[in-house]
Amino acid sequence: MRSIENLYDCSGKVAIVTGGYGLYGWPISEALAEAGARVIIAARSLDKCREAVETLNQRGYGAEAVFLDQGDEDSIKNLVQTVVERWGRLDILVNNAVLRVASENLDKMTAAEWEKSHRVNATGLAVLCREAVNVMRKQKSGSIINISSIQGAVGPNFPVYGQTGMTSPAYYTYEKWGMVGLTKWMANRYGGENIRVNCISPGGYTPNISKDETNEFVINYKRLTPMGRFAEEDDIKGPIVFLASDASKYITGHNLMLDGGWTSW
Repeated sequence: MRSIENLYDCSGKVAIVTGGYGLYGWPISEALAEAGARVIIAARSLDKCREAVETLNQRGYGAEAVFLDQGDEDSIKNLVQTVVERWGRLDILVNNAVLRVASENLDKMTAAEWEKSHRVNATGLAVLCREAVNVMRKQKSGSIINISSIQGAVGPNFPVYGQTGMTSPAYYTYEKWGMVGLTKWMANRYGGENIRVNCISPGGYTPNISKDETNEFVINYKRLTPMGRFAEEDDIKGPIVFLASDASKYITGHNLMLDGGWTSW
């Protein structure tokens, strides 16, 4: 029987984190690096990727930056090909990147905006999963983790925003629900080949406003969340390492709600 330290150890594993320098991307990248994985941070801003990589490398972790335009199929193929050529394998894929371009309200949205969003958040994500699965099938192992949202499990509670002007976009809810569905499809289809596919659905993580006790949204959100607070930066680190490592080797097709109880009412 393996020790708990061994089960959570990601040493020798190679991980891609899309959007790996951003709001949730950074703690995800940091967590996997701290667990021993070599982390490839991939996004359109190569400079920001390199800054994040430099921070990890200075701390003694293994990290690399690779350009990715998730709206471009050739760029997606190049990312996975580069990773396999340089490091020989791909063990973990974290689909964290998201493009926000469409109008927040369906009645104001154009078809072009909707399609541009889906090109990255739906089609691009599926293509990246396809490329990763093709590598993982040869290895007979792999873990794919999709970062969805509470908006992929429940409908938006519009009154929570009050008069702040904040809202939840229609395209975001549509895409996040689809991400959860794709997670379950892939888990069922490729589980027999030792490829696990799971999802994490975070709740409110808004460090730019969450400490503003006068903000109507902050007040309402805390009141409606059983734990009475917003997510903190390191709340996603444990779940990521759990789902990426052998600690969850018999878990697939699961949507882990990281929401302080928001969806449990």
